[in-house]
Amino acid sequence: MNAILYDYWRSSAAYRVRIALGLAGLPFTSIPVDLPKGDHKAPENIARNPQGLVPTLDVDGRVLTQSLAIIEYLDETRAAGFLPEDSFGRARMRALAYAIAMEIHPVCNSSVTSHVVQASGGAITAEAWMQVIMAPRLAAFEAMLDDPATGTFCHGDRVGMADICLVPQLYNARRWGVDVTSLSRCLEIATRVEAIPAVAAAHPDKFKGETP
Repeated sequence: MNAILYDYWRSSAAYRVRIALGLAGLPFTSIPVDLPKGDHKAPENIARNPQGLVPTLDVDGRVLTQSLAIIEYLDETRAAGFLPEDSFGRARMRALAYAIAMEIHPVCNSSVTSHVVQASGGAITAEAWMQVIMAPRLAAFEAMLDDPATGTFCHGDRVGMADICLVPQLYNARRWGVDVTSLSRCLEIATRVEAIPAVAAAHPDKFKGETP
């Protein structure tokens, strides 16, 4: 039986999990949860994800939430190689992934952005907020890649959790007009990752317009 992913096509967190599922070779059925329409606040979504978020993954008879926790579960149960075997490598991979998932994503999600726009009376636009938040944090991520442990990908020569986070974040940055031209390492790595068929298959455009 396929895994079931409760998903929203433009959610960077859901995009991460789609990439991870593809790389792990785990077929899944995507069930859209339309965030702009407020479907994430519906009782049925709250019942499976008390935070009222996406993604939620129904797999192996379990229901999992939080994208990085899901990715680590897939790594442990499918030997996906998303985290290195050595302690330092795991710590560095997590640090890179967390720099995106915990330092950029939380303050750029739709609920925060909407509140900023409303609280400022429109003086701060969504685009301006995204740009001022993302640009320096992505620059810091770029600096973190200036390390001997960086290889073909963010850590070494195998796609890992950090790469799975990087691709959706750059997609989101471009969407909001963030200037990413100076992020040479990020762009080079993302281009390699995006060329992998399983990653290309997870792109938001492939899931746009789905209906339950």
